[in-house]
Amino acid sequence: MSDHSDGHVRFELTGNIAEIILDRPQKHNALTPEMYRQIADSCREANETAAAHAVIVRGAGTRAFCAGSDIKALEGYEDFWAWRNRSDYIPPLLEMRKPSIAAVKGWALGGGLEIALACDLRVVATSSVFAAPEVALGWNGAGGAAQHLTRMCGYGFAMKYLLTGDRFTAQEADRAGMIEWLVEDGEEVSKAQEVAAKIAHHSTVATQAVKSSVRRAMDLTTRQGLQNENELMSLCFAKRELAKLMAL
Repeated sequence: MSDHSDGHVRFELTGNIAEIILDRPQKHNALTPEMYRQIADSCREANETAAAHAVIVRGAGTRAFCAGSDIKALEGYEDFWAWRNRSDYIPPLLEMRKPSIAAVKGWALGGGLEIALACDLRVVATSSVFAAPEVALGWNGAGGAAQHLTRMCGYGFAMKYLLTGDRFTAQEADRAGMIEWLVEDGEEVSKAQEVAAKIAHHSTVATQAVKSSVRRAMDLTTRQGLQNENELMSLCFAKRELAKLMAL
């Protein structure tokens, strides 16, 4: 097991499974600008670590996955331009080549909801609570909640919770199609590890090809998507052929 600790975000590798851990439990893992950079660095480390075949994203402590951005920390931006050009954490999560699984417990609010939505799969404890409260603060979320909730759960569901800022339960999220595994409290990490181990058992070329195919399916036409899938499958075959040649 390797452990890289950098401030309030930890990167750990156990076997073929990496974990990105938001580690500020005394503040419910609320995000600071420095944590934005650390999450991006951890995503790059996951991509560059050949042994990492799957990635779990979780929060430390017992009460929260992530309570969103620390509002007080946001006051540190000099002006709107500094905010616009900040180091962001959602694009690195979306661009991570390895399959990612969010293990969610407790609060997943604002940026915490966005992190969970940016992962490929979600394992969620039954008592978890979600919300996009930004509208009540006078702004909209900028980390993909509108994009992902609309695609996963539909227009009405996205509008309902993004316009009101109301909280919604894990059960509501599950019925809307936002959750892949709904588990008892305390089982979210072990279930995420079980799923990650199954994914990690497969060829890394195959799992990354599948992830690329599905991600791009949301942006391409059907014809373009089929062409993309064919090219990726060719790469998988090329790896198999190379493995045979190396075995000679």
